[in-house]
Amino acid sequence: MLRIRWSFCAVWLILPAAIAEVRVFENFTLIDGTGRPAVAAAALVVEDGRIRYAGPKARLKAPAGAARVDLSGRFVMPGIINLHGHLGNVVGLTQDPKNYTRENVEKQLRTYASYGVTSVVSMGSDQDLIFQIRAEQRAGRPSLTRVFTGGRGFTGKAGYPTSAPGMKGVPFEVDTPAEIEKNVSQLADRKVDVVKIWVDDHLGKEKKISIELCRAIIDNAHKHGIKVAAHIFYLEDARKLVEAGLDGLAHSVRDKPIDEGLIATLNKRGAWQAAVTLTREISTFVYAKPHPFLEDAFFTRSTTPQVVSTLKSAAYQKRASSDPDLALYPGFLEMAKKNLKKLVDAGVRVGFGTDTGPPARFSGYFEHWEMELMVEAGLTPMQVITAATRNSAQFLGVGKDLGTLEAGKWADLVVLTTNPLENIRNTRSLEAVWIAGNRVN
Repeated sequence: MLRIRWSFCAVWLILPAAIAEVRVFENFTLIDGTGRPAVAAAALVVEDGRIRYAGPKARLKAPAGAARVDLSGRFVMPGIINLHGHLGNVVGLTQDPKNYTRENVEKQLRTYASYGVTSVVSMGSDQDLIFQIRAEQRAGRPSLTRVFTGGRGFTGKAGYPTSAPGMKGVPFEVDTPAEIEKNVSQLADRKVDVVKIWVDDHLGKEKKISIELCRAIIDNAHKHGIKVAAHIFYLEDARKLVEAGLDGLAHSVRDKPIDEGLIATLNKRGAWQAAVTLTREISTFVYAKPHPFLEDAFFTRSTTPQVVSTLKSAAYQKRASSDPDLALYPGFLEMAKKNLKKLVDAGVRVGFGTDTGPPARFSGYFEHWEMELMVEAGLTPMQVITAATRNSAQFLGVGKDLGTLEAGKWADLVVLTTNPLENIRNTRSLEAVWIAGNRVN
């Protein structure tokens, strides 16, 4: 019998390392998001989407062969991080869970990105598709706005906001601790970025979840290491929730002035005014009569002529004017602005959020309007930019990767033609947006 012995030998193939994608951005003023003074004649080195150098061009040692991006006369700041948005459920002015498709979610992410909003937290109104989109983004270098999600939020049985058009079946409706434990565990398995609770009775018109159930939600989420944010309106609810361990207020207190007791509790517990949502208040009354923003090209470029026409129509204005609480809404906005200033002056940590996404709360445009309203409330442009970048990343726990333009972080940045530190409205002078070193179309 013939025996054949095969001899195997190892063959080592020496292949060249993958060629890195390296860009040098130069000759601009850097507003890095840390709150430090802007740096003139600055440079960034971005390699495979991450920043390798950020600082004065005079100290730059540019890698050989790097692509150069000359930004002479420009201003560069981190991408805006919106801690309170809602994706996917709205087409035009109609909210319906049937609208929650990949096409619609990605369209809205493109809109956010085109306005320099490079990350968004979709706060409690999502479907399972969001986890697939998030996983795809985190597996590589996204070129659309980064997704963070609360999955499905919580309310009580038949509680606010389930009576709003398109909201029935969106949040979990709970009335026992056992339900809460099961649902929070489900969210933890999906690795949600935050848990959301709606705590409101819509000026006494609807059912509000109890503080006992809220405490159970908070405790169960914390067992899984997940932060909890709450939709609130009333000072007393904010106080009880923070005392129960809430991590972030997802709206301003709007019924009363913030008091020293709540400020002390927020600071003692390290809780946040995670989102202020001043434009949410604007949206409750602005459509009752014609407003100049409906003619603003910075707004109309991202919506349809049909939507603009509807918002301008006498019928739409009549419907908005017929709200029996209309006269109260401007006062809620002013209260929110005063409370924001008081919180910032007291050292409470403040992030940035708008509650954009629902009907007539326009993604992208409202984020820039929000920053303007925050300055009207008494904050400096630097404080607003820092809230919308570094602070928001810190609340999410992603400050090592996002929020500032520093070495080691993703290159999520916005290029402006005019200085936002001189006038916050200059954030509207968008020339380019980059996400993970990918230029947004």
